[in-house]
Amino acid sequence: MNKIKETTMLSRVAESLYWMSRYLERAEHTARLLDVDLQLRLDQSPKNSSGRWLRLLEASQVPAPEDGQIDAATLTHILTLDRDNSSSILSCVAAARENLRQVREQCSTEMWEQLNRLYLQVNSTTSSEAWLLHSYVFFRAVQEGAHLFQGVTDSTMSHGEGWQYIQLGRFVERTDALARLIGTHFSHLPYPTDQAAESEEYLEWVGLLKSCAAFEAYCKAYTAELRPMRVAEFLLLNPNFPHSVRFSVERVNAALDAIGELTDRKAEQPERLAGRMRATLSFSQIEEILASGSIAYVDSIRWQCSQAHDAIHQIYFDYPVESALVA
Repeated sequence: MNKIKETTMLSRVAESLYWMSRYLERAEHTARLLDVDLQLRLDQSPKNSSGRWLRLLEASQVPAPEDGQIDAATLTHILTLDRDNSSSILSCVAAARENLRQVREQCSTEMWEQLNRLYLQVNSTTSSEAWLLHSYVFFRAVQEGAHLFQGVTDSTMSHGEGWQYIQLGRFVERTDALARLIGTHFSHLPYPTDQAAESEEYLEWVGLLKSCAAFEAYCKAYTAELRPMRVAEFLLLNPNFPHSVRFSVERVNAALDAIGELTDRKAEQPERLAGRMRATLSFSQIEEILASGSIAYVDSIRWQCSQAHDAIHQIYFDYPVESALVA
């Protein structure tokens, strides 16, 4: 009986840490998207911004209004403080805090204090015209709060099984979010991928790179001339940049390998699926990807990521008690 209780508690802890990390990564990602959108609005008319707003909703998996019309205030509310939207910043930070609260004994005091501080700040925010004018302060605070939590976690938590589940959740979420964002952007591409972007299109590609925290790193690698082919290559295939799809998939594999060594659970399925993603990204060439269809390629990555998540859930969070007793 004690063995069954112990195993159940371990799966609950693992799942809470995994989802805490996913929700916090999602909140930070959404805050960056909105922060970048706010910057781009200063250089664009509302007419030119409306297409990007609809893409942001698509990238966030939030249904667009039935009439297809949206303004900056509505977009900001839906993705920031809308309690009915499970992917809003407020909902994600609250879900992250609740998951960590359930396994409070597994984290350090500094971790709990930092996430609780971020939650109180977000939860006390109310939407108003004055807030909208200074919403960039809120977006920066969410990003910095999430980054600080990651740093505190790395510095104050033992890098054992629990820490690996946090890494796993962060990079599974990042892989899916990046692939989804890249896909929505390339699906609206009106000109050849090897052609340099100009004027309004240039700003949109700057926005995509900044939404992935990648503009400065891209310029150092390729110069400030923005060509969709190079942007795709950097965001999909770069092995060293933290917000590329390939880097994120490598970290998913590293976390799964570490968890496999630290537990008795048989993890062939998630490791195989994550390994396939890694192989796909490691041996792909951007010319081949674009020739065969970048949207299909990104959708394939997202599908494989979803399959890996399902396998992780089945192996580590929702496995039969009988199999645990055998182990």
